[in-house]
Amino acid sequence: QVQLVESGGGLVQTGGSLRLSCAASGRTLSTYGMGWFRQAPGKEREFVAGITWTGSTAYSDFAKGRFTISRNNYENTVTLQMNSLKPEDTAVYSCAARRLAFSFTSSDYYYWGQGTQVTVSS
Repeated sequence: QVQLVESGGGLVQTGGSLRLSCAASGRTLSTYGMGWFRQAPGKEREFVAGITWTGSTAYSDFAKGRFTISRNNYENTVTLQMNSLKPEDTAVYSCAARRLAFSFTSSDYYYWGQGTQVTVSS
């Protein structure tokens, strides 16, 4: 079993930055692919960014150039650095884990955190 806990969300103004962290316990994340997803009120959950167990990354179009996903296997954490935030980035952000590779599809993940709220004011 892997337990995931997100932190780092909050309220920020347009153009600001936040750094989300996903901390794992129970097992090492070193052989897991990780994904960040978000869900805004009334909308479907959507893929934000993913990183494989070897460190390869992928981003949704809205995240490219603004968000960066990284992992620290020694600390058993995955981080999402978000810059140039916009009001449309407001959502609950969740991290998720699955073996080896990440997936763009949320149902492919085995483990989920509880999520952290990100609110961007205009």
